[in-house]
Amino acid sequence: MVETHQQFGKRVNNLNRKHKALANGYYTTIRNDGLVIARPRRRDTGLPVKYILALVVLFVLLKAFMLSANGPGTYQIRLNALSEGTAIERAGAWILQVDPVTQALANKIGPVLRGDVAKL
Repeated sequence: MVETHQQFGKRVNNLNRKHKALANGYYTTIRNDGLVIARPRRRDTGLPVKYILALVVLFVLLKAFMLSANGPGTYQIRLNALSEGTAIERAGAWILQVDPVTQALANKIGPVLRGDVAKL
């Protein structure tokens, strides 16, 4: 009697676990004998790489825009002032420092902002 009750408890626990897994979404498959089986969808646990990459690209473009709008001298003076602040401000100064990609983009954006682009 006790063994039967334990088996019943295991079956109920398995059904509850499967119900919980299927509550997050499922897909169905048909076995060879024609029985339709519902299987839980996998959860996407990975980071959304394309969104993180888009944020990095937008941040570099923002840095390039600030560098070309302020000029390299003014931008460096502001970075030096920022690097003398708190730990968070020093981290921000380190992130905002001029890198080769930002410099190249600023060189391309600068003439457009100043109106130096040759007219076609």
